[in-house]
Amino acid sequence: MSASTIWMLKVISKVFGLTLGAQLLLPLQLLAADLQTIVQRGQLVVGVKDNLRPLGFRDAQGKLQGLEIEIAQKLSEEILGRQSVALRPVNNRDRLTVVTEGKVDLTIARVTATTSRSRIVAFSAPYYLDGAALVTKNSATQKLSDISGQTIAVLNNSSTIASLRYRLPQTKLIGVDSYEAGQKLLEAGGAIAFAADASVLTGWVQEFPQFRLLPLRLSTEPLCIVLPKGVQYDELRRRIDSAIARWHSEGWLEKRAAYWGLP
Repeated sequence: MSASTIWMLKVISKVFGLTLGAQLLLPLQLLAADLQTIVQRGQLVVGVKDNLRPLGFRDAQGKLQGLEIEIAQKLSEEILGRQSVALRPVNNRDRLTVVTEGKVDLTIARVTATTSRSRIVAFSAPYYLDGAALVTKNSATQKLSDISGQTIAVLNNSSTIASLRYRLPQTKLIGVDSYEAGQKLLEAGGAIAFAADASVLTGWVQEFPQFRLLPLRLSTEPLCIVLPKGVQYDELRRRIDSAIARWHSEGWLEKRAAYWGLP
């Protein structure tokens, strides 16, 4: 073997060694905390919404509040024996990645458990059953038969579209690019109702009381806490599931949902 070949092999070995080291180091930096680590740290770090009334939003003083904020606070009491939680506002597109990248321990931010998402993260038991609902300005509209055959506004590319086509096949759908556009369309009489998730529409009618949320659901979608995947997080998930089950049996979750105006 020539000297040049030996030199080249040494270079390759060093390069691969550095690469392997970087690969081994990177996942360790991104690992989320397991239950023991959270307890040792003495604080639970949770990704939440800060602009989604009534689940997670800021009051006039800028303080975070809402159903999911209360769940995060109560969960820290369950895990740590006291309320010690760092709330980290997240965008919709980052609700899963902040968990997979270890930036937070959990996410409680109106995340629906789906099959595709479960390939990336783990989910707790549901803490609230959300689903597609309808908001209207028309006081005569009371039930689905009052809407059938009329025009409903819905966000473009929304999963709510499939529920509308299934439950109200005779209804004409008109797509809008934002909730603001949907509101303007209702105000102008261009649609009899606007369809979206009940949790989002609840905040809408709280902010704009001229609208009314119809007491019906077009679908049912479980909102769950997002956790990292892996057997090392099973104990944390079981602790969370146990707490959620008890909160349901004691009626705490239902009472707090009602307090925040959720249907």
